[in-house]
Amino acid sequence: MDEAAAAEPRGGLNGSFNASGGNQFEQAAWQVALWAVAYSLVVLVAVVGNAVVVWIILAHKRMRTVTNYFLVNLAFAEAAMAALNTLVNFTYAVHNVWYYGPFYCRFQNFFPVAAVFASIYSMMAIAVDRYMAIIHPMQPRLSATATKFVICVIWLLALLLSFPQGYYARTAELPGRVVCLVEWPENRTQVYEITYHFSVTVLSYVLPLIVIGYAYTMVGITLWASEIPGDSSDRYHEQESAKRKVVKMMIIVVCTFAFCWLPFHIYFLFQYICVEWYEQKYIQQVYLGILWLAMSSTMYNPIIYCCLNERFRIGFKLAFRWCPFINASKYEGLEMKSARYLQTQSSMYKVSRMETTVSSVIGNPEEELEDSSKMKRLSVDMTSNGSSRSDSKTVSESLSFYSNTLS
Repeated sequence: MDEAAAAEPRGGLNGSFNASGGNQFEQAAWQVALWAVAYSLVVLVAVVGNAVVVWIILAHKRMRTVTNYFLVNLAFAEAAMAALNTLVNFTYAVHNVWYYGPFYCRFQNFFPVAAVFASIYSMMAIAVDRYMAIIHPMQPRLSATATKFVICVIWLLALLLSFPQGYYARTAELPGRVVCLVEWPENRTQVYEITYHFSVTVLSYVLPLIVIGYAYTMVGITLWASEIPGDSSDRYHEQESAKRKVVKMMIIVVCTFAFCWLPFHIYFLFQYICVEWYEQKYIQQVYLGILWLAMSSTMYNPIIYCCLNERFRIGFKLAFRWCPFINASKYEGLEMKSARYLQTQSSMYKVSRMETTVSSVIGNPEEELEDSSKMKRLSVDMTSNGSSRSDSKTVSESLSFYSNTLS
């Protein structure tokens, strides 16, 4: 994960370099230009896309769910890494000259590890939350305060994991250039270095993917093993469909992350098996391609959200409504502000038939009912006050679209 040091000829995890100080990896101008366009595209899409995701969630009350708080953390980590590290990695990998000073050398080797850790563990937290919500629906869900606490713990662990690499990073003077490398304590067996890099791979890639895989496997079996009963209410169909859509979206997000970062981890671990391969001239192009694929993982999530989630799609249309080819109407804006606005309009004929006492219970349609258990309690209370069982069911179904649904 030593991204700054990785531009050195032998892969850079051990900070080794050509003793002569020569730069054998200079590239033609057209190659540099093509790579520059590719890396710039990643930064632009990642920063803008993830910033819009954060705005959509934080600026709209109905989007502030447990899952979406973790998505905010994921978006922040990816946007920060794209903005602060991607182009620096690119310029160093292309020129093999460190232009940014000793402080940023430490930061460049420190922050990407923390950001990747925070990203994958945010995905793991979402997977565990979905698992608990679907497999153990009667268990209490995370509150907003507990969710923020979990996010703080994720970042604390991320910073602790990345600290050694930042601590041992330094710049070194070579004839005609400066390099940034990670200089581990002197040890012929490289035990510190090897132990750290295998630990990072396991903790920030293998272990969370195993947990995520198990969680979504169990969730998938529960959601797709049996078909939705044909005589179920429309609300039940809608809830089950929403759950499936969210799980599908998150599975795609995780698979995309795993695919993008797998070559990167293999590249760094393989150096302990075949050092000679990292001294070949073509390794520079290989590394640039692998690094681009890893960095590109920061830009895909906003695209996935926009394509697979209706509310995020509406939010992106609102954010880019100034573009001539984007048509975001006020009608769509209302749906972003109030969950299930369209369903509310189509169900108003039910509300119009309710008794005055029932209408007073509804109150402001903008009020958020946190979960379906409130609906059940409302239904029981109305039945005990003399309403018929069928009236209770109608009220429960009519009001349920005000509850906080999956994003």
